[in-house]
Amino acid sequence: MDALRDKDGRTELLLATRANDVTAAAALIAAGADVNAKDMIADTPFLFAAAEGRLDILRLILATGRANLADTNRYGGNALIPAAHHGHPEVVRELLKTRIDVNHVNRLGWTALLETIILSDGGPTHQDIMAQLIAAGADVNLRDGEGVSPLTHARQRGYTEMVKMLEAAGAR
Repeated sequence: MDALRDKDGRTELLLATRANDVTAAAALIAAGADVNAKDMIADTPFLFAAAEGRLDILRLILATGRANLADTNRYGGNALIPAAHHGHPEVVRELLKTRIDVNHVNRLGWTALLETIILSDGGPTHQDIMAQLIAAGADVNLRDGEGVSPLTHARQRGYTEMVKMLEAAGAR
């Protein structure tokens, strides 16, 4: 089934996921398509669905029990990191129902919590994601690769609500 790939190494399931074609994705998953098959840039149906907010497809993939929760993208991030960064609170909620590592650190030295601060506008969507991550056990004092704390990043950006949330969770 996964032998058919396009010039970029994308499987039919990854193409269906990219197109957000839930019907095609469901049929391919039911037929046993590999939800972890990587293309040439290390995207998989599972990672792409999480990163791009393909919630229905993500749920189908997670329901198989075959998603590799430890798999990483080309930046070394697990599925939670880009879901948080791109502002997909429902995807984050689904991923946090699994055993995904909430404190996974990517090659940039960032966790999902750090990306929620560094790569956002600090608004309500990312505040929701931050609250979910904290509730799931995100380490609010885990510094980035340069030694900067989440609290410092939030303060530097003027994200007052995020600062309050971090302080309430014990950030220093």
